[in-house]
Amino acid sequence: MTDHTTEQAEWAAALHAHGRRVTKQRLAVLAAVQHHPHSPAEGILAAARKELPELTAQSVYVVLSDLTDLQMLRRFEPPHSPALYETRVGDNHHHAVCISCGKVEDVDCAVGHAPCLTPHWDENSKPMTIQIADVLYQGICQDCQSKQQLPVTSVTQK
Repeated sequence: MTDHTTEQAEWAAALHAHGRRVTKQRLAVLAAVQHHPHSPAEGILAAARKELPELTAQSVYVVLSDLTDLQMLRRFEPPHSPALYETRVGDNHHHAVCISCGKVEDVDCAVGHAPCLTPHWDENSKPMTIQIADVLYQGICQDCQSKQQLPVTSVTQK
């Protein structure tokens, strides 16, 4: 089996497990998200139309919503960006976004005891059991750093 055929078989099994029919629209959207992670709906539509030219924007939005509800896709919203989608689900990974070009990279779960990773509850609140922490790192990717010739900080000695 090719990778594409294996992916489709896995997606078909997951759709059946969730009580959904396997449709060419669902498979086209899943393939588009898999091969173009961190894409907005419009990018997913363009990629999916290469496989299924008659696909409508409305179909893509409906499929994205449904697959996100089923947790077969993950939707996240970086600042100043439309919602982005990916097939990496079931873990608590985070994202790093380049503030220059918008490139998004996956970052494995943050670990440690930094203040932002352990919520502080005030005395009037009822603490929750935290299951997911959504951390967004923002910075400048290496490609943008090399193109921008960032200022070099010099250390002057007295």
